[in-house]
Amino acid sequence: MVMDWKLVDSILWVDDDLVIINKPSGLPTLPDGYAPDRPHIKSEYSPLFGDLWIVHRLDRETSGVLAIARNPSAHRSLNDQFAGRTILKVYQALVVGDPSWQEKQIDYSLRPDGDRRHRTVIDRVAGKPARTCFKVLERYRGYTRVEAIPKTGRAHQIRSHLAAEGYPIAGDSLYGSHQGIYLSQLKPGYRGNKSGERPLLDRLGLHALALGIIHPKTGAPLKFEAPFPKDIATAVRQLKKYG
Repeated sequence: MVMDWKLVDSILWVDDDLVIINKPSGLPTLPDGYAPDRPHIKSEYSPLFGDLWIVHRLDRETSGVLAIARNPSAHRSLNDQFAGRTILKVYQALVVGDPSWQEKQIDYSLRPDGDRRHRTVIDRVAGKPARTCFKVLERYRGYTRVEAIPKTGRAHQIRSHLAAEGYPIAGDSLYGSHQGIYLSQLKPGYRGNKSGERPLLDRLGLHALALGIIHPKTGAPLKFEAPFPKDIATAVRQLKKYG
């Protein structure tokens, strides 16, 4: 087997029970029903580790910490932890706009697949309870970096909660405008070729930064952190410099 070093470099932890990876943006967690031959987590990592059990999902464009079980026992343990809401999940997002708050807890009930675009929508009657705790980390010109800690695990929870507040995540084509982040937006007197300018960030600006779990066999508390991928790191660096 030819070793894919990009996959190897994404591994944060591996033992007989777990594989923890820094999932790259663009790689789906599960097979795409419309394109079953498209690469996904199991198809890419199973050649390295054998049978794998998916425990939780990250959206295709979202990067960051993803836990994968290597046996049914580990799978059951992690499923129980997610169901019991004992797992710590910490995200960071680059959002469009300047939130009026420094910290905020959002408790909008959510209903998945709620419109023609199959978005998760706010539904205070038929929706399921959903809670996310947000904190502003840095404010820039036109953008803000926020921490998001979901207390529940609804589909698109962070994206829909932020969009409902009026601060969609940068690059979110489903809940925002899909406008990427460009250096020409930030740098005064930018003289590059704007017509052919490549964006600093041209996808959903959401990253699963940290995940805290209990090891399914040893019972030890574990916390994993995934560094920003190159595109988000570059966007943050330029926002700090010019924004």
